[in-house]
Amino acid sequence: MTTAKKGDTVKVHYTGKLEDGTVFDSSENQEPLQFTIGSGQVISGFDKSVKGLRLNESTTIKIPVDEAYGQRREDMIVTADKDQFPDDLDIQKGQTLEIPQPDGTTVHLKVLDITNKNIILDANHPLAGRTLIFDIELIEIV
Repeated sequence: MTTAKKGDTVKVHYTGKLEDGTVFDSSENQEPLQFTIGSGQVISGFDKSVKGLRLNESTTIKIPVDEAYGQRREDMIVTADKDQFPDDLDIQKGQTLEIPQPDGTTVHLKVLDITNKNIILDANHPLAGRTLIFDIELIEIV
């Protein structure tokens, strides 16, 4: 039977959970996730877990922090002057701001706090510092 290997483009269904069982993402009732193994399109632990799966095989894997989104980093918490933002922008604590970058990418920053002069922002990925658990089913090797 065919097994997935580095360089293969695959389609998988998955459900991602935290250690307490909270589901944070799933392809259930959606199109499966398609990616090329070894291309860096998904977190390394997910990528490694699909390599070696047989077609229609399912697995549950636990991905440690360092193979997921990494440790939370204090240097990713920044303080910005309120004057750097448009006056008509209604910024709220807990909100996620999408900041376009010169290279065309977008950075997502969570608003941690707002003072009279500053906005404290967190650029860590929301799942940074978390061990992740995925139920994965390999449904196609393209």
